[in-house]
Amino acid sequence: MRVSRRGLLTAATAALSATAAGTAAATAAEAPGPPVAATPPSGGRPLRTGFERLAADGYALLDGEKVGVVTNPTGITRDAAHIVDVMHADDRVDLAAVFGPEHGFRGTAQAGGSEGFHPDPATGLPVYDTYLKSGQPLADVFTASGVDTVVFDIQDAGARFYTYIWTLYDCMEAAQLAGKRFVVLDRPNPVSGRSAEGPVMHPQFATFVGRKPISQQHGMTVAELALLFNGEFLSSPVELETVRMTGWRRDEFYDASGLPWVPPSPNMPTPETALVYPGTCLFEGTNLSEGRGTTRPFELLGAPGVDGSWAAAANELGLPGVRFREAYFAPTFSKHSGRTVGGVQVHVRDRAAFDPVRTGIGLLITARRTWSGFAWRADNWIDKLTGSTGVRTRIDAGAGLDEVVDGWKDELAGFRATRKRYLLYR
Repeated sequence: MRVSRRGLLTAATAALSATAAGTAAATAAEAPGPPVAATPPSGGRPLRTGFERLAADGYALLDGEKVGVVTNPTGITRDAAHIVDVMHADDRVDLAAVFGPEHGFRGTAQAGGSEGFHPDPATGLPVYDTYLKSGQPLADVFTASGVDTVVFDIQDAGARFYTYIWTLYDCMEAAQLAGKRFVVLDRPNPVSGRSAEGPVMHPQFATFVGRKPISQQHGMTVAELALLFNGEFLSSPVELETVRMTGWRRDEFYDASGLPWVPPSPNMPTPETALVYPGTCLFEGTNLSEGRGTTRPFELLGAPGVDGSWAAAANELGLPGVRFREAYFAPTFSKHSGRTVGGVQVHVRDRAAFDPVRTGIGLLITARRTWSGFAWRADNWIDKLTGSTGVRTRIDAGAGLDEVVDGWKDELAGFRATRKRYLLYR
């Protein structure tokens, strides 16, 4: 028999819970418990993640529930222990299953891959594969697992086309179909949550790199996104609860958190990668290398035949907070593997002033103008990444940087107004 969750939540939980614009979501609040060690971020405020607060409360939010966790290698404590290992060893949690996204639960698969169904060698728990599953097929996975509550804890990178936020969306939708409760444990947006930037996806371009109309750099945490998804996009809201962080400010970058960085995917090795990714990932839609197969993916861009004129033209744009260096490299895999290519390295000098989306557009424009071999991918993947045909067609028509950016101004303003209703940290 399931124990009543509501009766177990403390008065403190009720006082600090947050309900967002017609959703069924509540934010689990800080409850009594032993203090959690934390390295104070800038300003001396100790940051505590959603998991740290859940654990400090003795997992009261999960009491009486069979629990499954959607996570990957980023689901760690600040002493680098994985939350699944921690919860599995704790008698207060009935952990019954793990659900792995793209790249897998333990992170052994490259882009576009997963680990499949298997028993986890460390815990013996069944690990179910969620990658490329959605709707009723994913709901059937949750039903087969026998869990009552699905918990989500994955570090996002802050860009619409980073697939973990759509794993979040798909799992919320599937949990609703399967009659499961859904709990999101919050973590910092590594590139800060200052604002939303870039074009908003148009519905006809929906794919796994963008299910719903949000901006290219969303400026939200996963808990805020869960509230947005539940309130705006799910046809039937899931029973949702979020465990928010304490001590996080919207203008902070990842190094202020005091948390160790675990690459959320093989080509996101550092927080600096995440900083440029919302803009330079657009080069996946071209015939230039986006730096996969190098030690600086998404910071190194290039192709055979590109010379120093590209870096010079990019620097002439006067983009704030960034400079471009003429660079030569040889990718070990992916585009132009084993060949020496020319291009640029992106050097962020002032991350508070840096605008990755505007920078990415400026680099596309100058690459097309300075290299005669420039081409979009034949499948128009650039339209999936930007969310419409607008960026590609304007650049092809010879538009300048301001003209391209102005093309999404109105739709971005609309998304910003919607987004504001779901922000948990101010």
